[in-house]
Amino acid sequence: MADLPCTLAEPALRARLADALDADGKIPRTLESLGPIADRDVLLFDSDDGLRARQLRDLGGRVTVVPQDAEVGGLGRESADVAVILWDSQAEPTPECAARYDAIGPLLRPGGRLLVLLNYGRDDVARLLPRERTTLDYSSLRQRDTWFLRRGFKLRVIHGWWTFESIEDAASFLADGFGDAGADMAVTLRRPRLSHKMVVYHRTHPPAQLDDADADTDAVAAAETLAG
Repeated sequence: MADLPCTLAEPALRARLADALDADGKIPRTLESLGPIADRDVLLFDSDDGLRARQLRDLGGRVTVVPQDAEVGGLGRESADVAVILWDSQAEPTPECAARYDAIGPLLRPGGRLLVLLNYGRDDVARLLPRERTTLDYSSLRQRDTWFLRRGFKLRVIHGWWTFESIEDAASFLADGFGDAGADMAVTLRRPRLSHKMVVYHRTHPPAQLDDADADTDAVAAAETLAG
């Protein structure tokens, strides 16, 4: 599941989305710029050793794939430089997600990085996912007091695409994968791609201890960076 931002039941549909999603490689480039990944020990919390693991290895990372539901306590303190979590959370993480982020901290060496990739909304993809994965209100990601910003994370927005070979190919995938919502979107296509905004929340370990004033300052800075 973590390789992809949404649930598709059929393997053929998942393969088609994997080919279309982020065809220009913005996700791995962003993770590298925030990690970095090259020549680092990387923990990837993923359902299997798939697309993202291969991309991280291509960047030169020594990748260990950890099942998303695994207990992290036995992985070894200060054993990794980077931890990557993909699409398993929301703007206000569930208690389980929040506990996982806290538990990952001790696995990172000093200066290590926790990177959390999420959908960001206000794009074509959000129109296909009417709260299909979570109860996420995407607008809450843009507020200055989000759960992540209050806990020392900064953010990097990725303006990505789902890119297909043709409009006909895109329309077929949308109808097959998303039913009526996909078919409705297909008739509006003017080019063979869909906009997909993503955000990487990133934090250095150990995280800075923020008081309320610091949290407000960091949130404003992040919002100004995004606006720029």
